[in-house]
Amino acid sequence: MTKHDASALRSDDRTLLDPTSERSPAIRSRVPRPTSLDGLTVALLDISKPRGNLFLDRVEQRLNERGVTVKRFQKPTFTKPAPEDLRQQIAASCNAVIEALAD
Repeated sequence: MTKHDASALRSDDRTLLDPTSERSPAIRSRVPRPTSLDGLTVALLDISKPRGNLFLDRVEQRLNERGVTVKRFQKPTFTKPAPEDLRQQIAASCNAVIEALAD
C-alpha cells in the first residue's frame, strides 16, 4: 500500500476508505444487511450538515408509509465522529441506520 491508500480496507473485492484518518486502521467485519425492514427499528442519523434534515424528513415519511418504526438522532457537529454515547444509544435501540450526508 502507498501512503495514499494506507487507510483502505479490503472486503469482498471492495475497498472501504476510513474517513476518520485513523493512523492504524482497524479491521472490521461488515454486518450483514437485513433482508427486510419489517419489524425493525431504523435510526435516521442527521450528521448536522445543511439540509440533511430535509432529506431525512422525506426518508422518514417513506419509511412510515411502509410501517417501519423510525427514531431520529443528530450528531452535534459534522466535523467529528458521533460521540460514543450517541453511538451506543443508536446501537441499543435500533436495528439499522441511515445517515444524511446531504449539503
